[in-house]
Amino acid sequence: MNNPKEYSNKKFYSVKEFYKYTKDAFQSLKYMKQALKTGLIDKGFQSRIMLAVTEVNGCEMCNIFHTGEALKSGMSNEEIKLFLSGDLAHANVDEGVAIFFAQHYAKTKGNPDIEAWNRVVNEYGTKKSLGILGAVRAIMFGNTSGIAVGALVSRLKFKPVKNSSFIYELKILLSTFIFVPIAIIHSNLSKNDDLFLDAK
Repeated sequence: MNNPKEYSNKKFYSVKEFYKYTKDAFQSLKYMKQALKTGLIDKGFQSRIMLAVTEVNGCEMCNIFHTGEALKSGMSNEEIKLFLSGDLAHANVDEGVAIFFAQHYAKTKGNPDIEAWNRVVNEYGTKKSLGILGAVRAIMFGNTSGIAVGALVSRLKFKPVKNSSFIYELKILLSTFIFVPIAIIHSNLSKNDDLFLDAK
């Protein structure tokens, strides 16, 4: 299942971008948890959203983890392979808008068109849409850190990843421990400056 071609699009994000994804993830986490708790989204739907984002970012570590989660949720090997190849023609029609938004969010580095977000809200309603946004933002944080950590692990195995550096990998790894507590505080203080959360 782990075809190297799946990761040719591996993205490396700056420390500044990583902080944004960390803050956004913690700002939206409660909405994802609430949507899961109330059944607005289920584990399978969450897995498909996260696999779609992971395909765009090319995070091998996240691929391994979320492939396992997807299998637990009932997705077939073939369906997972298609998601990871970017082929969404098979996607459940009821989930299509969310899946394409997830990819759009990743491709725009967390700066999607507001029209795209409005389409999600019109399709699913505000509460479910915020749950979807929470899943997208959670995996953006996971991908950004996972890519750097994965590259560091490869380097320690004497297989450095192209376009990465030891300094970059170390900065992201150390930033994780610094950013998470700061992001939790920041996200709680900046609730009202989030364009997407304002939509609720």
